[in-house]
Formats: sequence, C-alpha cells, structure tokens
Amino acid sequence: MVVLGEVVVRSVLVRSKVFDYGLNPYVGCLHGCRYCYARFMRRFSGHREEWGEFVDVKVNAVELLRREVLRKSVGRVWVSGVCDPYQPVEARYGLTRACLEVLLGSGWPVFIQTKSHLVLRDLDLLERFRDNVEVTLSITTGDEYIRRIFEPNAPSIRRRLETLEKLHSRGIRTCVMIAPILPGAEEVVDAIEGLVDKVLLDRLNYHYADRVYEVHGLEYARTNEFFQRMKQVLGRKLEKKNIPHQFLY
Repeated sequence: MVVLGEVVVRSVLVRSKVFDYGLNPYVGCLHGCRYCYARFMRRFSGHREEWGEFVDVKVNAVELLRREVLRKSVGRVWVSGVCDPYQPVEARYGLTRACLEVLLGSGWPVFIQTKSHLVLRDLDLLERFRDNVEVTLSITTGDEYIRRIFEPNAPSIRRRLETLEKLHSRGIRTCVMIAPILPGAEEVVDAIEGLVDKVLLDRLNYHYADRVYEVHGLEYARTNEFFQRMKQVLGRKLEKKNIPHQFLY
C-alpha cells in the first residue's frame, strides 16, 4: 500500500552543500532503497509509513520555481538530492519535466540524479540544455539478485544501462554513481565502458541504511575492510579502462 499525498510548500529551490541548489519535486521515494540516506525525511514529513511506502507531491513546485529563479543568483541545481525525480509518480504529475523547462528557459545548469529510465522521456529537453546538463545514473551493483535485496522497487540494472547508453549516444554528459558500493560493483565498471564521462563512488552510510547485510553471506559488507578493498579493486579497473573517477571516501 502506497500513501500518496499532495502538499503545498513555501520554497522549492534550496541551498545545497553538494551543488549550489537542490530541487526536490517530491517528498519520499517509491524505489524504497534500503541504504537511502534520504529516509531521514520521515522525521519532517510526519509519515509513519516505511520508507518507500509514501510520496508527497509538491503541487506548487513549478509555480514557486518560476518566481525563485527570478530573485536568486544563477547556480547549478541538483535534481534531486532526497528523492528520485523520475520515480513512478513523475509519469503522472510531470513536475520534474515542468521544473526542467523553467530552469532551461532561465539558463540554469542542472545535475540530474536518477535510477529510472523515465528520464528518457525528457530527451528533447535535455538536448536543449547542451553543456548545461549532466545526467547521473545510480548503479550500485551488477548483480540483479543483490539489486533486488537493496533496491527492491527500482528499475533493473539492464534498464539503467540501456538508459545510460541512449543518453550518451545523444551527446548528453553522463555519469554513473556507484554509491554505495555493493558486492558486484566490479561488473558495473565492465558494463559502462564507453558510456560515461565519469564515475563517482562512495561507501555505505551506516546511519541511514537498513540492516540487511547478513543475507546470504553479505555480512562482510559491514566492515571497513570491504570498502577499502573495493576502493583498490575498482580504482585499478577504472584506471585500466581510462574512465575518469572520484572516490568520495
């Protein structure tokens, strides 16, 4: 059971510690990833449902954005930091697309982060951004079994790779975020060769992640040794393939 609500907010373009601004058209995310740091949003939304079982739609987001781009300094916008802007409800509400249209018309650069093939719906807009857009696909493992454990409702690895290939073939700057690094991440590096401009990698944030590491021998993912070993393994593979990359830990 998914709880879907519509809310009116006071601001939609907020200062970010990662980019200049963050823009989140939705509160909550139906992908329900077990490791998601954004689950802290439950404290502020008042929802008692589990993460992945609720979404609030910011129905006045586009109207607010039209006003805010006129009075704020131009900067790069992270779409989105605490939700997936192309989660399933976007197909119904279209808030992400409408917000991108506002940003495009105002000349604001954007960094889009998603796990969804729905981003391809907006290829026409993305191409018009030219050098002012970068699209990141989050792919944390190349093992579909592990993907289903940690990202139960997100699109398959195959769909994400197909999306990445389509974006890259259309001349759009692409990035893959292997964050958190999960067992099977080596397969991601092999699959994305020639499809990305760069790769970002990070370890698991234990504070927000569900405790699901003991499933079928995954208990070693608790340890720092796992992430340090994977840093060496993945770093060597990426260097060998001449793929620009950055570890965030």
